[in-house]
Amino acid sequence: MAKAGNKTRPTDVSPAEFVAAVGHDTRRADSEALLGWFGEVTGYTPKMWGASLIGYGRYHYKYDSGREGDMLITGFSPRKTNLVLYIMPGYRDLSDKLARLGKHKIGKSCLYINKLADIDMDVLREIVEDGVAYMTANYETWPD
Repeated sequence: MAKAGNKTRPTDVSPAEFVAAVGHDTRRADSEALLGWFGEVTGYTPKMWGASLIGYGRYHYKYDSGREGDMLITGFSPRKTNLVLYIMPGYRDLSDKLARLGKHKIGKSCLYINKLADIDMDVLREIVEDGVAYMTANYETWPD
């Protein structure tokens, strides 16, 4: 039996065109700002992953079960209810930074914010840089 592949894969869709089609005005404006901001912080070019994730960089993972694949190193998605930022590999010991970030919620590797005006972008930079540094030190990574 063949192993199931990762459903979230890079696509040829333009991240800028995807963002331009976001219906919510604030979410679209924040996403336009994040497109360039993530590129500046990471040095990577944005790439669509699946239908709604804008990713920066790529890393290869392999689980003890034998399942393996590639995934974005960091990125974001303008969702209907909020912006979701993906911080890989998650929040190891970032409680001090998260306490200074501003209004947010977190999941395993997701940071949920309503709008960029609710958070401190300098602190967000520290969090993203920390995640990228961890991923490049501990996984095989590529800038695409």
